[in-house]
Amino acid sequence: MKKQPSLFGGACIITGVCVGAGMLGLPISGAGAWTGWTLAAITLTMITMMLSGWLLLEVYQDHPIRASFNTVTQAVLGKPINIINNLAVYFVGGILLYAYITASGDILQNLAKPYLDFGEASGRIWSVIFVAIFSFFVWYSTHLVDRISIVLISFMAISFCLSISGLISHIDLNTLWDLSNENSEYAKYSLSVLPIALTSFGYHHSVSSMRAYYGEERKAKWAIAGGTFIALVLYLLWIISIFGVLPRENFAPILASNGDLGVLLQHIGEQIEVGKISQTLHAFSIAAILSSFIGVGLGTFDFLADFFGFSDDKAGRTKSWAVTFLPPLIFSLLSPLGFLKAIGYAGAIATLWTCIIPAWLAYKTKRGNQAVVFLVFIFGICTAIFHLLAMAEKLPMFKG
Repeated sequence: MKKQPSLFGGACIITGVCVGAGMLGLPISGAGAWTGWTLAAITLTMITMMLSGWLLLEVYQDHPIRASFNTVTQAVLGKPINIINNLAVYFVGGILLYAYITASGDILQNLAKPYLDFGEASGRIWSVIFVAIFSFFVWYSTHLVDRISIVLISFMAISFCLSISGLISHIDLNTLWDLSNENSEYAKYSLSVLPIALTSFGYHHSVSSMRAYYGEERKAKWAIAGGTFIALVLYLLWIISIFGVLPRENFAPILASNGDLGVLLQHIGEQIEVGKISQTLHAFSIAAILSSFIGVGLGTFDFLADFFGFSDDKAGRTKSWAVTFLPPLIFSLLSPLGFLKAIGYAGAIATLWTCIIPAWLAYKTKRGNQAVVFLVFIFGICTAIFHLLAMAEKLPMFKG
């Protein structure tokens, strides 16, 4: 009898897809809203994103087990909407892979520099090595991604606990709740948190992969619930640890650096003795980026395999691998835009296929609770508007 895939393994895949961008983006975007409003925004987003994934599973029930957004959207909403959705899904998946490839090259370059230096092309060479090694897991099988995700999540948990335990021991409640600034405003900055929070729970291109992996909707549903909840806990602990150590006014140079993690660690080091905490934070960041790369890669891989009709044998999977990983790698080599800026562009489009399209599909097929459908749709529309306003600098923006 074939062994059933574990719920924990599937939850780890979902967590791996989510955790990555948020670890770098959320403390920066939440500096204005600070602790209370940022935690509320992240929790609201997690609940909405979980529900929108469940709506997709509801809609998928009427379609073949390996069907993805491409198949379902065209069948329910028609070809024009499907084309827009396909462009949105691929754009977000591609630009996230691009961001992770670029960031991994920089990180590996810095780590290896004392031992192996490729000169000016070092970052690009390490990006190629990174893709060559870790995209293999996606090409080989979803089951291997499951196993690797469990290892990565376990490593992330260990490095996260070590670094967070060091930070928590230095938390100052006055700093955490910004008690020294009685006249500060927070609520008006919370709107700018939502788009980054939404991107931090953008696992929806992996919903069809989960359904195909388990062969049913029920287990996939609970894997999504578990994965998003684990991601939420990690985000909340991270925010509390950072905001409890680093005063709100100290975020000015971090914001000016576009949220560079090195600058963040530098300023944390001015508050406490970083030492091993810095090393474990870097280890956690690497594991988060790697798990996101593999998770996003799997979802994009399955989506494009369905879109192009590639077979599931070695030749077909090689074609799916090429269209999934080569374009973002090439763009990363030619024009390394930068991690946070790339994540920002992804957030502008992600609202379409994480909220708007799932709600529309559920409404058309009369699947799911209609109150949930309405909540998810409105949340997506509002978050998209907030993101566009933020990009146009029309929202209140905290400068430190």
